[in-house]
Amino acid sequence: MPQITVDYSEQLAEDFDRPGFAKALHATVVEIAAAKPPACKTQFRRTEHTTVGPDTEGHAVVHVMIGLLAGRTEETKAKLTEAVLELLREHIKPAGLALHASAEVRELDPSYRKFEI
Repeated sequence: MPQITVDYSEQLAEDFDRPGFAKALHATVVEIAAAKPPACKTQFRRTEHTTVGPDTEGHAVVHVMIGLLAGRTEETKAKLTEAVLELLREHIKPAGLALHASAEVRELDPSYRKFEI
């Protein structure tokens, strides 16, 4: 915990500083949501096709989902979501694309378990 997934359009591959974003995001999650630094895990998933409305050209999408253990206030989750959007602005510089960026913070299901080796 936290479990972070970033889905992004392949058109952003060269314009998205993913290592810089992950490092800044982890620090932000620690600061705002009281996560432990070694627990922050981010997976990036590049998507091949993006369609926005009727258009398939000229658009890029990035969506960040953060799964946290229960117990954060709605205010904390909203603050974290706004901070994520600001970090995306800093780490993505899309050349000639309309960028559609979003983020959400959700609580992990009580059945969540993990192990480390």
